[in-house]
Amino acid sequence: MKRYLPFLIVATVALVALGSGAMLYRAKRTQLLAVSENRSVSGNSSAKSMHIRGNPDAMVTLEEFGDFQCPPCSTFASFGEELLKEYDSRLRIVFRNFPLPLHEHARDAALAAEAAGMQGRFWEMHDVLYREQAVWSKAPNTHELFESYAGTIGLNLDQFRKDMDSEKARERVDSDHALGDSLGVNVTPTFFINNHPVDPKDKNPEGVRAAIDAALAGKSQA
Repeated sequence: MKRYLPFLIVATVALVALGSGAMLYRAKRTQLLAVSENRSVSGNSSAKSMHIRGNPDAMVTLEEFGDFQCPPCSTFASFGEELLKEYDSRLRIVFRNFPLPLHEHARDAALAAEAAGMQGRFWEMHDVLYREQAVWSKAPNTHELFESYAGTIGLNLDQFRKDMDSEKARERVDSDHALGDSLGVNVTPTFFINNHPVDPKDKNPEGVRAAIDAALAGKSQA
């Protein structure tokens, strides 16, 4: 046994080095991947949802991974409405939940939005959450505020409470987050236009418009 000991030590060191190299590679792999066609979810299921604003058959899709407690996401929410008016039937916006751990109430807000979505009011809750972000993000009891918002947009409150605490709502948020993780998303907002990531330096009105115009031009030439 002793004569094989040096070989066992060498083999063990090699395996440890190989594992460390693989971990280092994954840690460094932060670039965004393009959204493949099979990751573009259409329709709804118990675990997945696709929240679309604008023409469902638009030539260009702007997909956002957003966090309801993220101030830049709130700014984009208003800009997104401008884009839909500007591009009309040529653009649709898809929202994906990506609550960040550093935001204490972001996940609960995402659950509230999904619960509203189960009553057909996702975008109404989306708009209220961003409009009132400065209020609820600092509140000691966000659930009371979320319930007040639910009442304001005409939801059945008993159903809203049940849905917000449901496994279905959690699965929808987790499904969006898992998709974002698989694409290398780690900040919000992150945008994809027709399945291609928008460069972080272009996450401004001029850059987003330029990316949409380029996507439209590409469609017209196809």
